[in-house]
Amino acid sequence: MSRRAGISFLALAFVMSLMVSVSAFADSQARVVRLSDVQGDVQIDRATGQGYEKAFLNIPITQDTRLKTASDGRAEVEFEDGTVIHLTPGSAIEFTSLSLRDSGARVSSVDVQKGEAYFNFAGKKDDEFTVSFLHQKATLTQSAHFRVNLNNDAKASLAVFKGEVVVDGPQGQIEVGKKQTAEFTLADNEQAALVKNIDADPFDGWDKQQGEYHDRYSNSKSYAGGPSYGASDLSYYGNYMNVPGYGMMWQPYFTGIGWDPFMDGAWMWYPGFGYTWVSAYPWGWLPYHYGGWAFVPGFGWLWSPGSSFVVFNPVVPVIRPPAHFVPPRPPVVAASHSTVVVGRGFTPSSSLVPRATVVVRGTSAGLGVPRGISNLGRINQEVARTGAVAVPSTTRVTTGSGGGMHGGGMSSGRSSGSQMSGSRMSSGGHTSSGGMSSGGGHTSASHSGSHH
Repeated sequence: MSRRAGISFLALAFVMSLMVSVSAFADSQARVVRLSDVQGDVQIDRATGQGYEKAFLNIPITQDTRLKTASDGRAEVEFEDGTVIHLTPGSAIEFTSLSLRDSGARVSSVDVQKGEAYFNFAGKKDDEFTVSFLHQKATLTQSAHFRVNLNNDAKASLAVFKGEVVVDGPQGQIEVGKKQTAEFTLADNEQAALVKNIDADPFDGWDKQQGEYHDRYSNSKSYAGGPSYGASDLSYYGNYMNVPGYGMMWQPYFTGIGWDPFMDGAWMWYPGFGYTWVSAYPWGWLPYHYGGWAFVPGFGWLWSPGSSFVVFNPVVPVIRPPAHFVPPRPPVVAASHSTVVVGRGFTPSSSLVPRATVVVRGTSAGLGVPRGISNLGRINQEVARTGAVAVPSTTRVTTGSGGGMHGGGMSSGRSSGSQMSGSRMSSGGHTSSGGMSSGGGHTSASHSGSHH
């Protein structure tokens, strides 16, 4: 068999494996959205009967999930169409509905129970998105960017930065236009007053900064037909390339010999589809629930988006791994449904620490690299030559006890309720002192240039 024919055969086998990778979860009309940023102390109740627990980057959010932030915590949630929620310190929300109609339209309902939340609604046609607070309900049909505030015991407010929001409550219906604020007096049956301005808030700048990040990088996604959540992180943290015999594939920056896609993360159990892989990497959403991973000689590990994004997979297929690679396998289901940590564990910090510089290392694959650094592609090339580069950072990042990580606080250590030994746990759930070998992985910088 010729080399070209061999590559074509492997590519066909890879595509077929993506097509048959079917989750039982796809048979339901439930939906999964992404916890896309975690800073400081954030807690999540995943409706598993275990109550609140530490929240980590890339945790799937399903219907009835509750999310709350401590006095130093912030969180971001991404929906399939790119809609984003930003949760400020001392806040709490519940996802009362995340479902799919027979027509394919998405139904999302979020209840703001405490504090302050920013909503940037994408406004996809036929989708239903409602935001409730107190006895008020805003039903969104067109794109809108607004802020809901419940921090004051006597008043609540909804301020609109873009678009128009219609709110229904005991006072009837009120239309809140761009640069207007609706104020609700709690002691007076939630009577509403419309104010033609928006008071500045300390977290307006953070919300705007994160929105600009998504706007900039989501517009450069290099795959077609897939969901929007996670696309901006792929554009920022890695590079797309056209690989002969495989088509368009993606590779993260800052990888090298010895790195594989399942080195760092955890197995977490969910009702309805069992254990799912939760990646530690800040870009680690789409590549672990859609498409699949392939080891390509001369390139290393690459993610193929595939052609179908209908099915949310707890873990994606791996094709033609190198020798000694242990394929990712979910743990044996136990009555406790414990979280099983792999590699560097989840240990979020209780504070947000400003850093003047960030040291980017060649084997991090993005761990510890915050959003907002310019020319990450060129930094990737420099790291490939020198092993590490210190870059200025104006981003507040989460740190942990060694190997801290922006957006998830990943570091070595033990998570509450997790199973972890002193030696490294492989993706198959077995411990090893030597770690998992990728066998001949290739530094991505030799194939991935700057594209920003």
